[in-house]
Amino acid sequence: MSETGFVKDPRVDDYIDALPDWQQAFCQEVRELIHAADPEVVETIKRTVQPYFVLRGNIAALQATKDHVNVFLYDPLVTDPEGIITAGHDAKTGRQISIYRGETINARALSGLFREIIEHNRAGGWRKLSAGS
Repeated sequence: MSETGFVKDPRVDDYIDALPDWQQAFCQEVRELIHAADPEVVETIKRTVQPYFVLRGNIAALQATKDHVNVFLYDPLVTDPEGIITAGHDAKTGRQISIYRGETINARALSGLFREIIEHNRAGGWRKLSAGS
């Protein structure tokens, strides 16, 4: 268990620990925010090495690249009132936030996105919600 009470997957620790310091800090902050959004969120590894966060479906995934970190949001219905989503606005299955060295996370806005995706997942997922509209 972490200091904030969630169960850590050691494979996610390994992924984060292998990154440069600035990416580690960003990934740890995202990890804390997503677990704070709902205590039932589970972290795992999919696609061999990618950290995923799930609760009744995918919520988000992390991907570190050479010069930034991506947070993939698995819900194309998620609203973005503060404009923090950087890519995938027209994608059919999700959105993306890219953050570069020296940038900061809008923790309040990102937490809101996570809570909204979790709410959608608890209601049957974005596919079900889309079909009902």
